Order: sequence, then C-alpha cells, then structure tokens
Amino acid sequence: MSTQPDSHGRLDTARPSRLRDMTEAEFEAAYQCDRFTAMVLSNRLRYTVDHMSTGLMFSAFSPIIRDWYDFAITISGPPDMDYPMPAVSSSLLVFFGTMEDAVRNTIEEFGLENLRPGDVLLCNDPYRVGTHVNDTCFIRPVFYDGKPVAFVNARAHQLDMGGVTPGGFSGTKPDVYANGLVLGPMKLFENDQPVRSTFSLVFDNTRFAGLLQPDFMTMAEQLKLGERLLLESIERYGEAAYRGTVKYCCDASAEAMSDAIDRLPDGTYHCEEPLDADGAGDDEELVVRATIVKQGGRIEVDLSGSSRQARTCINAGPLDVKTAVGAAFKLMVDRKTPFTSGAYRPIDIVIPPGTVMSAMPPDGAIMLYWELSQALLTAIARELSHALGDEAFGGDYGSVAVHNAHGVYPDGRPWQNIAIVGGEHGPWGADQHHDGDSYAVPYMVNGLDPATEAMEQESPVLLMRKEYVTDSGGPGRNRGGAGVLKDAYWETAGEHYSIPIRYKRGTGNGVQGGGTGRAGACWLFEPDDPAMQHADRLLPLDDSIYAETTPIAGVLDPATKALDPNGEYFYFARQDVWHTQPGAGSRYITNGGGGFGNPFERAPEKVCDDVRNGYVSLGQAREAYGVAINGDPDLDPEGLVIDEAETRRLRRR
Repeated sequence: MSTQPDSHGRLDTARPSRLRDMTEAEFEAAYQCDRFTAMVLSNRLRYTVDHMSTGLMFSAFSPIIRDWYDFAITISGPPDMDYPMPAVSSSLLVFFGTMEDAVRNTIEEFGLENLRPGDVLLCNDPYRVGTHVNDTCFIRPVFYDGKPVAFVNARAHQLDMGGVTPGGFSGTKPDVYANGLVLGPMKLFENDQPVRSTFSLVFDNTRFAGLLQPDFMTMAEQLKLGERLLLESIERYGEAAYRGTVKYCCDASAEAMSDAIDRLPDGTYHCEEPLDADGAGDDEELVVRATIVKQGGRIEVDLSGSSRQARTCINAGPLDVKTAVGAAFKLMVDRKTPFTSGAYRPIDIVIPPGTVMSAMPPDGAIMLYWELSQALLTAIARELSHALGDEAFGGDYGSVAVHNAHGVYPDGRPWQNIAIVGGEHGPWGADQHHDGDSYAVPYMVNGLDPATEAMEQESPVLLMRKEYVTDSGGPGRNRGGAGVLKDAYWETAGEHYSIPIRYKRGTGNGVQGGGTGRAGACWLFEPDDPAMQHADRLLPLDDSIYAETTPIAGVLDPATKALDPNGEYFYFARQDVWHTQPGAGSRYITNGGGGFGNPFERAPEKVCDDVRNGYVSLGQAREAYGVAINGDPDLDPEGLVIDEAETRRLRRR
C-alpha cells in the first residue's frame, strides 16, 4: 500500500503504491473516473495551455513575448485541493516551479471571497510570486456551478516595469525602489472590464505603455480562451472526473520523479558554482552552494552555505530555487514525463534567508534570478554527473549575458533593444549520443531566437555577424557545442547595459572525461576605433583588433585585450551604463559547451569534419584529439586528409 502523500500532502493508504498496479475499480475510487477518461482529460488540459500559448505568441505586440517566447501558461486546480498545477505550457522553463506558489499566494492574499467570474488578478512582486518585476502574473478564476474549480494563469515578461533602467536589465540597481514598479495582488479586470485605477498605476510608472496596453488586452483574451476550453471539458466529462484528473496528473508526476530519484545512488552530494561578482564591485565572488542528501526515492536539497545576498540586484528568491531544483532533476533523471507540481513531492528544499538564492528586501533586489538559477542547475548537474555515469551531460554556456540598449532616433522617437545582440543564445554540452547543440539557450531558459529582420526593424541596430567560434567547445568523444560570436553595429547614439556575470571561467564543464568549454568575453568598439573603419562595417576576426577597444567583461590579456585564460578579469560593472555614439560596435562571445567522454575516442573522420566545418582548428585536432590532418581548412576544406600513421602515433602517446 502507498505511503506517499496525496495532492493535499496527506498520506493515502487506500490505494496501491503503483498507479499501473491499480485495478479499474481502485482507479475509479481514487480518481472518480476510468483510466481512459483520465488520460483524455489530462491531454485536454495540456492542449488548453498549448492553445493559449499559441494565441498569445501570435497576438502579442511586445517583441520579448512575440519573438523571445518569454512567458508561461499554466492551469491550477481548486483551492480545496490546495491549488495543484496539473499542466504547463511548452514555454519558458524558468517560470514553471514558481507558478503553483504564485497562484496560491496571490489568491490567498487577495481573498478568494473577493473574486467573481470575469475577474483577472495581477501580481509581479518577486517576494510573493518569484522571478522579477518584469514577469507579471495574470490569474483568472474559473467558476463552475457558482464556485471556483480552477485558475488559468499566465506569466509574461513586460517590456518595461519602471525603475531606473529602461527595460530593467541591469546588474547595478541597489534596491527594490530602483528595481521597478512592484504590484501586490490587485484586479486588472473586473467582470471582463479593465480596472482603470490598475491600468493607470502601471502606465503612469512604466515606459512603452503603447505596447503594454495591447499585451494586457491580449493576455485577457487568452485567459478567457483557457476558461472556455476548461469549462467545455468539465461540462463534457463532469466536475468529479476533472478533479480526479488534476489529482491523477500530479500523482503520476510524483511517482515518476520518485522512481527516477530512486535510481540514483544513496548518499550526500556537495555542489557549488561561483559567479563573477555583483554590480557593487569585484571584491567579492558569489558562490551558490547546495548539499543534496538522497535516500531511496526522496532527496533533500539544502542551500545553507551559499554566499550572502548580493549588494545589487544579482539575486534570486526561494521560488526560483524551487524551479531550478525541479528543472535539474527533470533534465537529469525524469525527462519524459509531463511537468506538474507533483514533481516536487519527493523533494525537500531548505533555504536560509538572506543569501544570493533567498534575498530579502529592500537592499540587493531580486532581478537576475535566472543567472543564479542556472548556476544552481550547473552545480547540481556537475556533481551528480559522477552518479549518473553515461546518462550525464556536459554543462552549457551558463549565462544569458543580456545586452540591454535604449536611445532615441534622430526624429525623437524612443527605441529599445533587449536580449537580442548579446550572449543570449549559445551552446549546450554533449551527451553519450550527441555533440552539443551550438545555438540554443541555457538549460533553464529555452526561449526562442528572434528573427534578425524583426530585431533590426524594432531598433537602430544591424546584426553584422553571427557565427561559431573555433576551438571553443569542450573536446570529447562527443564534442561540446561551440561558443557563439555576435557582432552588432549601432546606427544611433545609445545607452547600453551588459550583464555577463559568468565569464570569469568556463561554465560548460565536461563529463566522463570530456573537456570544459572555453570562457567567452564581450567588448564595445567606438566609432573611431580602427577596427570600425572598414567600409563594410564588419569587425575583423583576428585578435589584434581588441587592443584599442573597451572590454566589457572577460578574462583577457591586459595588453592585447584578447581572450586569455591566464589573463586579467575585466569587471562587467565598472561602468553602470556604457554610452556610445552613432557607428559604435559590440561583440559578444559566449562560453563553450562541455564535452562528453575521452577526446581520443572520437572518430578521426568526425574530427576531420569538425576542422572542415570550423569547429576545431588543425592545432586542437592534433593536441586535444590526437588526430593529424593535412591541408588548408580555409582555402581547401574539401581537400583535408587524415594522416593515419601520425594519428596512430599521437593516440598511442
């Protein structure tokens, strides 16, 4: 018999421990419907959130939602079941773990008794609902027979929520007052009509209201769609079957996660991952630490020992930790089952207050939560890679390294460019079956890459180059993904904020004998810089161009300013804002992904292909992979030939 808690957290001793072992009668007694109905309804719940996501993406006005996919849609069950979350959209992973608590906290504080059909609640306070102030929660209650039976929810990034930095992306804001407008639980719509006082509060304190206002209206329409689809399911199959399916979705997820954890060796695992610095100075390195105790089908993750909260807004909150822990174990051991709030049932999380993972207001606000979440995921995945063996995967590039810029056109119109031309997209690590993908987003984020044409239409920037960097991926039997280089040309004067806070060392750790990906860097080029004088505006690729430039961040040779793992760390926030004139340029190089397995076990033919395609140089092929190749990869890539005798000698060595 089962000793696992049910969706209320109570022990349920009335059903077998395995869902698949239940008889039909036992299943119907537990879930008020047969198995087939539960499967149909669970798929209808997932269809509902995916349908809402499609509508939002194609109807949104802000590029951060429309082009970046920076949102999540979820369904929450009724309050008397404690708001379980049976379905999430296939969108931004970094939101999922916060959403169950965000809905519960918002409803409980506002008061369930104060809600009516047609209402939509709004909340964006990181200390109440997780993530940061730009990620606003929209929550609509769904009533059936006069009582709330569900909530359809959206969390979506708003292009601006006030504060001292347009767009919000900065690592130097000191406190919650500079961070942006904080909204506690309040009505945005009442009886499907806009609440004027809430709209006025938001638009009186934020920029780009012309984009926020239609996005709010679009959000409301997608929530109405979700309500309609959900009520159609309840009408067709009955409220009892709907409630049973919500419970079943969470129970199945909990069972799958517990089974997956059980396959790990029992023991205690110590994890840590450093970040470069906060925005107040590079005198203090920040470290995320976690102790994982695993026994049977349960784990405890204790973040005691993490650094004190940062002095600026490079902090995360407890709900962000919950997301990172859930994401880490889903990726490592339970990749094939749907994500629900039940996945957390076998996991206990301990977080003392006042750390970089549990910041307290008002100083050191929560803003760059995803950087800390990703660092925690990196630390867990690296440490548990030893236990996972061949199921492990290499580290990714680790940091979104957002570039945020704004200014005005010559005619006075304002422009904004967010999370497009920086280090936002980069490589994954390799696993036992594949080389690492070289152009994705970090494991925690999974957004989209906006179209270059859309980016250039929205702001006065030209993306001049986007390509992979030779020798940047970690060597291995399967190679880590290559670092990504992006060059941009800025047509008007602007103010730039850059937040690369994991560039001091490679984040793409290798596993099973694979190598670590190379750390990246970023630079600004003034219009009069010699590198910017080419008629085609293309920055050269050789290292000589960096000597006269302004490094933003990275470990560089102090004289040449080129990448050098033994060089000097250039602190990203030595200027709060980087001011540029028309004709300036920027370059970002991301960290490389980690390799999997012994590089000398990589087939020489694959290494030759890597050289031909620019992933690996002739020198690295020889030194890291033990493969000698003759020919010129630049002038005659198809003429490359493996020197088999020399390769055998190198590999014997």
